[in-house]
Amino acid sequence: MVDMPAENVEQVIGVRFNKVGKLYHFDYTDCPEVQPGDYVIVETVRGRQMGQVMGFAALESDRDYRPIMRKATPRDLALLREWEAKQDDALKECVDTAKSMGGFAEAKFVAAQYNYDGSMLTFLFTAEEKIDTGKLRRQLSRTFDAQIDMRQIGPRDVAKIIGGFGACGIERCCSTFLTDFSPISIKMAKAQGISLNPTEITGMCGRLRCCLVYEYEQYVEARKKLPRKGKKVGTPYGECKVIDVHPLRDAITVWVQDMGRVLVEREDIVPLEELRALEKAAKSPCSKHGDGPCDCGKPAGERRADQ
Repeated sequence: MVDMPAENVEQVIGVRFNKVGKLYHFDYTDCPEVQPGDYVIVETVRGRQMGQVMGFAALESDRDYRPIMRKATPRDLALLREWEAKQDDALKECVDTAKSMGGFAEAKFVAAQYNYDGSMLTFLFTAEEKIDTGKLRRQLSRTFDAQIDMRQIGPRDVAKIIGGFGACGIERCCSTFLTDFSPISIKMAKAQGISLNPTEITGMCGRLRCCLVYEYEQYVEARKKLPRKGKKVGTPYGECKVIDVHPLRDAITVWVQDMGRVLVEREDIVPLEELRALEKAAKSPCSKHGDGPCDCGKPAGERRADQ
């Protein structure tokens, strides 16, 4: 995404509908004067919405882009603030209606969102199983003079909306800068040597922490240069078994007889085949001096004068 359109390059604009939300791209041919920071009105699959232009992106020829309808006016922005102020009351009404109707005990209603002119009202809820909200939607349509939409969202999206602080003590990543969720697996925690204790790897949403993906690739690349745990390697202390790997420190911990745990930098690790070849050579007669006294291995200044 770039701030200004590049010359001679067909481009589209990136529009965001929430403060920390995914970017959607639109054709701005009919409104070429739009700039990053402007608010625009667009037609989406969920009706007419207002979003903020975040920048420009190269057009992909194999995609169809919806056109923006127009730039938002000061009146549009005032309407948006007015309808946003009514969202909490709308959410309370939804919760009360669901409770009085019954059958929605498993659903947790998280937010109510009006579009900029109040013509559409979306209720966001979460539940373990899929829930049929048809009756509730029809009942709410009698209460609100707007098109009602019910959307079931996942636990990560709930955490993003609610916000708050993570286990690290700072605001949750999903609420501050993550615009999309990446796939996360237990393998990522294992690669980084993180304890698989649920309290260590689970976020406030009850799913694997998003931050597990941040340094995963660096750990994978670093581990490629180091021996695996349990493997025997050559070290300045002889042949030892690797008992721990420290990818970001570029080192390993080995067990040395009579010394215990010893940290060895990667540059000091000797391939086992090479170590054994050196040990074999050290035990063999010198090819130059035979079985007699030999100090070929000493520094040049300490060698005998007859060499």
